[in-house]
Amino acid sequence: MKAFLILEDGTVFEGVSIGSTREIISEIVFNTSMTGYLEVLTDPSYAGQAVVMTYPLIGNYGICYEDMESLRPWPDGYIVRELSRMPSNFRSEASIQEFLVKHDIPGICGIDTRALTKLLREKGTMNGMITTKECAAVEVVDRIRAYRCEKVVDKVSCKEKKVLDNTGFHVALLDLGAKDNIARSLHKRGCKVTIYPAFTTAEEILASEPDGIMLSNGPGDPKECVTIIEEIKKLYRSSVPIFAICLGHQLMALAAGADTYKMKYGHRGGNHPVKDLETGRVYISSQNHGYVVDVENLDSNVAEQSFINVNDGTNEGLHYLGKNIFTVQFHPEACPGPQDSGFLFDRFIKMMEVAHA
Repeated sequence: MKAFLILEDGTVFEGVSIGSTREIISEIVFNTSMTGYLEVLTDPSYAGQAVVMTYPLIGNYGICYEDMESLRPWPDGYIVRELSRMPSNFRSEASIQEFLVKHDIPGICGIDTRALTKLLREKGTMNGMITTKECAAVEVVDRIRAYRCEKVVDKVSCKEKKVLDNTGFHVALLDLGAKDNIARSLHKRGCKVTIYPAFTTAEEILASEPDGIMLSNGPGDPKECVTIIEEIKKLYRSSVPIFAICLGHQLMALAAGADTYKMKYGHRGGNHPVKDLETGRVYISSQNHGYVVDVENLDSNVAEQSFINVNDGTNEGLHYLGKNIFTVQFHPEACPGPQDSGFLFDRFIKMMEVAHA
């Protein structure tokens, strides 16, 4: 069956329908990862977006449910050059086509994803429609432009508290759309992890007397999370060690008086170089974000940059002065991606040890 991707600038790509045949309008973003498509699909940070995979062949090793980063996929749509219909992998439990159909995710294959990605890089992230109906772009472009990615943290966060029991430090993880590997990374280091819904009050978290607090990744515009930011301000004022990733990093910056802005097309992939400003060492990181902290408005008495992006110089991490708080924009838990920066979890453990000494 034919399918069409119509962008808000009127550009139309014709291809073949994959997954569900329902029509969707979403924000179109691209990911440059060569592997890990299942982890990308199940990353809650993609809620409200349709993902273009720049690597040309997707689905060749099938679906391995054990590798999922949450209980379900989150993107509104999926866009690929070629979809493998016959996976080859002893761990495979389903094809990606079956997975998309099962979860009612529409997509399109057979289009020039390189041309699409170049267009998004030149013009910036755009909204788009995936549809199986033939229509003139002029008929739907106003609807496409009107789309807004809103209230997505509400959608992806857990609805009730969960506990991963263990014998070590107790970490309170605020689930803003957390990938499962964040909790796993803490748990395998001996931590007891209590996972809280995004709108949990600071009073409830602090009442549990955690040894540390983790703010997770998540989707959407950080400035939309007004209520959550107010609670993070209270956590900031406490003496509990805090480590934050991605959206959590942005929300902590906003809580401390800094600003954020939307990037032209964001960072999404498993090969982004970040530089540790203390040591000068460069790490390859996994990233998935469309917003970034504006360091031009960062109070030098409140925080200092700890990491920057080697490609474009944007902020990738902050260290808060006089506080047991550090945050990063990239994903040290990876999945998919390199494990280069996994040591940051060990740094968090050390911070809790020192606080307890």
